[in-house]
Parts: sequence; C-alpha cells; structure tokens
Amino acid sequence: MALLGALAVLSLLPLLEAHNLTLTNLTAIPLTNATLEWLSGRWFFLGSAFRNPAYKQAAEEIQAAFFDFVPNLAEDTILVRDYQTMEDKCIHNSTNLRVQRENGTLSKFEGGVEHLAVLLLPKNSRSFMLGFSLEDAQNLGLSFYGDKPHITPGQLEEFQDAATVLGLLKTEMTYVDWKKDQCGPLQQQQGQDKEEVEP
Repeated sequence: MALLGALAVLSLLPLLEAHNLTLTNLTAIPLTNATLEWLSGRWFFLGSAFRNPAYKQAAEEIQAAFFDFVPNLAEDTILVRDYQTMEDKCIHNSTNLRVQRENGTLSKFEGGVEHLAVLLLPKNSRSFMLGFSLEDAQNLGLSFYGDKPHITPGQLEEFQDAATVLGLLKTEMTYVDWKKDQCGPLQQQQGQDKEEVEP
C-alpha cells in the first residue's frame, strides 16, 4: 500500500539530476518562488510510463488520483495532500516533499532513503511531468499531471512524445480512469456536510 501511494506522488524511484536531461520538448529548470507558487493548488494524475514491471503494475492499480500542493517558500518544502482511488475506495494521505531549487528536483524520505524526481515542464502551461531514473534503462519512468482530470489530445501527445524520446514503449504507458474516481465525490460530500454543521 505504501508503494502505491509513493507512485502516485513521486513514483519513488532513483532519479536523474536535472542538468543531465536531454529531452528537447521538456524543460528542467532551477526552482524559483514563482515556479513553486505556480505548482500551488490542485493537480490531477493523468498517466505514467514505467520500465520496471513491479512499478508499472503498482501504477496500474491507481484508478484515479489528485493532489493539493501547498508550497512553503521559506522552508523549501511542499505539503502534498493526496487523494487516490484504488480498488474502488478513496485513500487520503499527506506528506512533505523537499525542494532542491538548484537542480530542479523534489524529494521524499522513506525508510531512510531519499527518493528524487526531476520536475519537467512541457509546453502546455497547465501540466508538468516528473522524470525518474532517466539514465537507467531498467528503471526508467515518467509521470504526468494536469490541472484538470481529463487529458487533452495535446497533453496526450506531449506525454507520449516525451516517453518515446526516453525510449519508453506505448505498452509501458498507463492512464487513469476518472470515471472510477471515488475521492472527488467523497470530498464534495464532506464539504457539504461541513457547511450544514456551521451556524
């Protein structure tokens, strides 16, 4: 279960430093206050591509997921509240990510190990990708997020192009099914219940 949660946020694989990135249609940049403020808010997990079969299988078990990012600019952290639908149930967790501004990475400690993801910004201004183990052909990975729960044709093309440039195959790509989302309706119901209780 912990592996599935980690995959939804960062996939928790060893990752490439941003300055080694050679993708022509993506930009890895140092993280500024403006970048972190841009990341603030709700993001939807749209798809992923993983070479490692175990991680690919774990990603396929995530039916839908969305995240609320709350950056703390002074401490270089991001509070992440994640909502995942797995086995037709909503699972909610919170975690903190460390921000490494200079090399454009986000990281999380788990089990005494720091796991890194490089933040990649495609041309679409309301989406981003996280790159994983980009120089390790056996553990290569890419995950994709947007500001809306449904992937557009342009976003799909950007993701598939980036994955192809990395050498990932279409058979290694998986996408979420927002028709199966259990967290959005649950969150809306909780908000309505809270409003009814308040005087």
